[in-house]
Amino acid sequence: MNHTGKHTATDVTGVSETALLTLLVRATEARRPDSLIDDPMAIHLVDSIDFDFAKFGYVRRQDMSLRALAFDKQTRLYLRDHPKATVVALAEGLQTSFYRLDAQGPDVGHDFRWLTVDLPPMIELRRKLLPASDRVQMLAQSALDFSWMDRVPTNDGDVNQAGDGGGVDQAGADGVFITAEGLLMYLQPEESMALITECAARFPGGRMMFDLPPSAFAPLVRRGFRASLRYRVPPMPFTLSPAEAADLVNTVPGVRAVHDVPAEHARGRILNALLWTAQRVPLLDPVRPMFTLLEFG
Repeated sequence: MNHTGKHTATDVTGVSETALLTLLVRATEARRPDSLIDDPMAIHLVDSIDFDFAKFGYVRRQDMSLRALAFDKQTRLYLRDHPKATVVALAEGLQTSFYRLDAQGPDVGHDFRWLTVDLPPMIELRRKLLPASDRVQMLAQSALDFSWMDRVPTNDGDVNQAGDGGGVDQAGADGVFITAEGLLMYLQPEESMALITECAARFPGGRMMFDLPPSAFAPLVRRGFRASLRYRVPPMPFTLSPAEAADLVNTVPGVRAVHDVPAEHARGRILNALLWTAQRVPLLDPVRPMFTLLEFG
């Protein structure tokens, strides 16, 4: 904490720094009187962090809020059928999904558990700035360190510490929903596929949701690109086309269904028309962002 009473984020660098960009975009949207997303915790975080947010440039955009709403909706639908499920948020950054979902009360209840997995600097920042909850557990490690899978609570509320996978089948009755919001694109292709494959093997009956940039932009995003004069988005080595994502049901053991999740309702008739068209015209598949929901079985 500095002299202004705010917490510094100097240790948040590289790919992790993108969490500050997405946070700012969501908070900026949430401040609007006609906002798409109700996210007071995002506003609180931006106001509590000492960081040069201006480096990100223009942030009055809807994409990050629409993405958050799509993830919220699919998580909420799963929690309706599995009210005691564990939501595992991989590389959660400064997402505030738990607080948005928990605020909905009767819609999803208050029995679901939350497991945040992220690198130490981000976990430290979350511990300092976000309200504690006995239903939220945080692990300071990479999502590629698969030992987090052993920490998914079992039916009796215990955690499998043995590392032998013994908690997987027990956790199945309560359910597991894994989110990889803004993660897989920053991993190497073999890393992303290994993560998907291991989740499918370990969590039958669970689901996993991830997003990827438009496949037509792969040559650009693989090198990284400049989002403003002072900020360059890190390289995104992993992309899939909607057809390649759909084929995961055939190429990854344990994936029993793949759903192409549509974008949520945006602000503005023209934008909504474009989103509606892009979702339904196959020729436009390469130029639209992709939200993919996997069912494991």
